[in-house]
Amino acid sequence: MDRKKATVAAAAVGALAGAVGLTVLAMPSGAGAAPVLPPVNPEQLVQSVLSQKEIPALGGTVEGKANLGLPAIPNMPIDLSGVSAKIWSDGTGKARVSTSQTGGEKIMVNDGTTAWTWDSSTKVATKHTFDKSQAPKERPAELNDPASAAKQIIDVVRPHSSISVDGTASVAGRDAYELVLAPAPSERTLLREVRVAVDAEKRIPLRVVVLANGSSEPVAQVGFTKLDIGAQDPKLFTFTPPAGSKVEDSATKFKDVERKREEFEKNHKPGEAPKLPETDLVKVVGEGWDTTVAGRLPKFDELPKDKDGKSVQNPMELVKQFGAKVEGPWGKGYLITTKVGTGLLTEDGRFAAGAVPSQVLIEAIGTVK
Repeated sequence: MDRKKATVAAAAVGALAGAVGLTVLAMPSGAGAAPVLPPVNPEQLVQSVLSQKEIPALGGTVEGKANLGLPAIPNMPIDLSGVSAKIWSDGTGKARVSTSQTGGEKIMVNDGTTAWTWDSSTKVATKHTFDKSQAPKERPAELNDPASAAKQIIDVVRPHSSISVDGTASVAGRDAYELVLAPAPSERTLLREVRVAVDAEKRIPLRVVVLANGSSEPVAQVGFTKLDIGAQDPKLFTFTPPAGSKVEDSATKFKDVERKREEFEKNHKPGEAPKLPETDLVKVVGEGWDTTVAGRLPKFDELPKDKDGKSVQNPMELVKQFGAKVEGPWGKGYLITTKVGTGLLTEDGRFAAGAVPSQVLIEAIGTVK
């Protein structure tokens, strides 16, 4: 799946670019008075952002809050009150991210060739080895900093947008230009615009704001509230699994899934045993603001179990509780509508989601086999 094209569609379901491992976006605080800066050409500002291969050495705090208009989901509390993370970069690709959650802390460290993810609540450390020449594309999504996430958004929607600079802003004590990307008239989307505060000196994105049609308040934002640009302690970019932790290798985990799949295909006829999820069940449909993600849910003769041994709730049964029942030539299913996007799940397991009207989802559903 094209990760860059999927970024806009991901925004519709509250996971815009996976910035520093945050599961939702939020409105950062700490904005000051608008500074006076020299005029800048919008296209030149965009090019200066996209030309940055790595963010500079820095340490900072990222905060956020979301107002996605999601309906209440029975038996599944969703906390959109706000999230925060601390991030560090050495300016050459090494990074560290720390997020605090109820019951523990998650730490992600990238030393340039190996990335580690540590969860204190489970005491599991996962190792991911990659080729630095392919970074940052092949790095784990948890290590994508806000600047990288914003660059992906700009890169994807730029050819399908009108671009302007709407004044200036102060973000985390840094002077910034307000870059605005609005969908072209031909684009079919629920989003009105994306605003990116770009650091006037370093040309890195400091904050991303998403606005939807029919709403005066941002539906999603993420940005720095504290920022220190300069050299950071080198020790931050190394990681040793704590004593007593369980160490897993991401490549080994993937091979285990493939091995189990081969065993099922060899030893069992269809329907005689639980089917494993496919490795590529999702595809990107469309371009720019019209982008949607579509695919088919994996089928299970038996539902998977959680860590406590309880069966995970069937996604279809969950959607029935808060989705509107719809039908058409494409079949029958359930439509979920939020301020920022829509989702469609058919009774036969096909799905589509994006920051688009329902008609666009119906077209995407038609591409799923």
